[in-house]
Amino acid sequence: QVQLVESGGGLVQAGGSLRLSCAASGRTFSRPAMGWFRQAPGKEREFVAAISGNDGNTYYADSVKGRFTFSRDNAKNTVYLQMNSLKPEDTAVYFCAATTTFNSPHYYSSRNEYDYWGQGTQVTVSS
Repeated sequence: QVQLVESGGGLVQAGGSLRLSCAASGRTFSRPAMGWFRQAPGKEREFVAAISGNDGNTYYADSVKGRFTFSRDNAKNTVYLQMNSLKPEDTAVYFCAATTTFNSPHYYSSRNEYDYWGQGTQVTVSS
C-alpha cells in the first residue's frame, strides 16, 4: 500500500503564496504520474495540475495556469505545488494523487486515472 501525505496548506491573503508538499511512503514505486486536485464546499473535486513520471512534463487547469507550478523530487518521493497570486476562488481542500503509470511521459487530468489519494490539506484565501 502507498500513503500520500500532503502538507503546507493554511490561510493566506489574496495575492499571497503557498507551497504544498506531498510525500509518498509505504510500498515504493518508480516515478508515477501524479496530480493535484481540489474540492471546494458543495462542489465536485476538480483537476488542478498533473506531472508525468519520467521527464516531469506538466499540465494545468486553465484556472491556475501561470500561477501554479507543479514539480517533483524523485529522490525524496515528494511532489510540490507552488501556488502564487492566490485568489479567494482557490479556497478548497487540495488532494495529492498518484497513478500506477510509472516512468512514462504521460500525465492525466481525470480522477479515474488515479489509484492513490492523500487525505487533503485545506487552503483558504481571504479577500
